[in-house]
Amino acid sequence: MARNKRFLRFAWLKSWRIMGLLLLGAIVGVAVLAGSVTIMHKTSDSEFCVSCHSMQRPLAEYQGSIHFQNPAGIRAGCADCHVPPQPVDYMLTKMGALKDVVGEISGKIDSEEKYNAHKLTMAESVWKTMKANDSATCRSCHSFDAMDVLAQRPEARKAHPVAIRDGQTCIDCHRGVAHILPDMSASNASGATQLLNAAAHTPVQATRLYAVATQPFRLDPESDQTDGTLFPSSEITVVERNGEQLQARLNGWQQQDVPGAIYAAPGKRIMSAVLDEHAAAQVVVLNTQTDSETGQQWDQVSLTFWLPQKALIDDQQKIWQYAAGLMSANCTGCHGLTALDHYNANQWIGVMKGMAPRTSLDQEQLRLLTQYAQKHASDMNNREGREK
Repeated sequence: MARNKRFLRFAWLKSWRIMGLLLLGAIVGVAVLAGSVTIMHKTSDSEFCVSCHSMQRPLAEYQGSIHFQNPAGIRAGCADCHVPPQPVDYMLTKMGALKDVVGEISGKIDSEEKYNAHKLTMAESVWKTMKANDSATCRSCHSFDAMDVLAQRPEARKAHPVAIRDGQTCIDCHRGVAHILPDMSASNASGATQLLNAAAHTPVQATRLYAVATQPFRLDPESDQTDGTLFPSSEITVVERNGEQLQARLNGWQQQDVPGAIYAAPGKRIMSAVLDEHAAAQVVVLNTQTDSETGQQWDQVSLTFWLPQKALIDDQQKIWQYAAGLMSANCTGCHGLTALDHYNANQWIGVMKGMAPRTSLDQEQLRLLTQYAQKHASDMNNREGREK
């Protein structure tokens, strides 16, 4: 009997110890969980994010953006844009932020020079993440389903239905909405190199080609005399090949009494080629028509010349892909992407010239981007340049 009592007492004490340990474990677990949540929350607070010296430059950019101050009085904090709300992505982002701690300790971007040197890499990393997660942080506030598209500005009314239809994500058009875009010169040049490499592999049997860059041409393949310049995206037809050179025929339009230029369409200042006097004299007139809007006489013309084949490609879409990348990378710092049919072909010339000083585009890239916008303009819907 005494043995049974001792056994019951022991069992009772043991059960209480277990319950006590479980209770203690629960308390510790709750404390750890609460502490972790608090730490996670505090380290996502904008005040914490900008407490480091190296964050003063991005802070100044952010404070000048519509996400910081706007008529509606709604402010998006650092975490709202940089920390996705989904649990797994949230934890991965928080763990990945350890690299920022290491960078702060090592002084990776502790000066304006260092910050500018690394800005493109940092921006591209964020853009890549947003592209991969379908701009999850943007969509936590902005939803296609909740948009009153008809109440938006004209450009947005055109762009958002296209984005919905094509499955685009926010970052495709809205880079630079909270921070000034980095210098995109290296990225722009990389795209141009890739385009030239693609042109180098153009099949020799291709007969319809497009210029990927501005290049001189000659009427006589043996001559050192340059007789004119072919503009990027211009279409030519191969007449003959001779080693690395080919004879090409350019069809286009000339305004009467203006023999020094060939345009892609009548009445449109879409430059296909500029000619010297010798080349202008060799132009063959095929047809004549009058521009109904201006009353000007335009000649449909043809010119045959020689040029290297290395900067010609048989797939115009690759040129447009590069140009679209230039527009996305360089034209979203102040606004979203402007719909290409928002302006007509001639209006795009002034728009591009006005915006160019705010970008990292060089003259060659600006010329190609202008061609891209012009050939997809509102008054080019039924022309070949509209092809995608």
